[in-house]
Amino acid sequence: MDIATFVGVFGAFGMVVFSVLVGGMPLSSIADLPSFLMVVLGSYFALIMSSSLSDGLGIWSLLGRTFKVPVFNEQGIITKLMAFSEKARREGLLALEDELEDLDDEFMKKGLRLVVDGTDAAIIRDLLELELSQMQGRHGDKITIVNQWGALAPGLGMLGTVIGLIGMLQNLEDKSSIGTNMALALITTLYGSMVANLLMMPFAAKLRLHDAKESTAREMVIEGVLSIQAGDNTRILAMKLLAYLSPKDRKAVEAEVMKD
Repeated sequence: MDIATFVGVFGAFGMVVFSVLVGGMPLSSIADLPSFLMVVLGSYFALIMSSSLSDGLGIWSLLGRTFKVPVFNEQGIITKLMAFSEKARREGLLALEDELEDLDDEFMKKGLRLVVDGTDAAIIRDLLELELSQMQGRHGDKITIVNQWGALAPGLGMLGTVIGLIGMLQNLEDKSSIGTNMALALITTLYGSMVANLLMMPFAAKLRLHDAKESTAREMVIEGVLSIQAGDNTRILAMKLLAYLSPKDRKAVEAEVMKD
């Protein structure tokens, strides 16, 4: 569970509620069901129209991922690649074949399989980087959908405001209702801004963070696989892979993987 996402969502909306109450307004002053339906559901159906039904339905599970901490197990990657490196240097690259069937990392398995088959290093790099770029492209498409919802919501908010202003102008003779009607007209703009700035834009940023971390993990695998093929010393391999980690994470992992 990603505590940061929970804290961010509830904290952001909590500050909006707190500000309204501190300002002396009741919460009912910013609650309006028709405005909510127009902005949230209206922008959602517009999102489906701009993408596809499967993408529109799938966005809910996509948003759900932002509440989970993805585990890419960088330390595990380093440990496994070091073990493969030691075995390859001791028994030869062909000795790795027996270990591949039990390997649960399909990306690493594919790279090491190419090594065992004697594939040229340049071809291995091209194939693995192609798979990495395709993964990033798929992630980018999903993130674009979230951003698209964030872009559509304020527009639906403005549309609701225009509709509210039309209704207000049609009843100008009732001057006592102008203030109330104007407030209701602006609520849709508020909802549109909240959907975009408190939800969709932060969700998209969190998904980009997940993509960056997974990309780094796969880059580590590519570097490790090619280092094993080149016959690099195992400690040199470890130093290369540790370079991908932040200084804080590097210190935590280094003591474990670099010990004699």
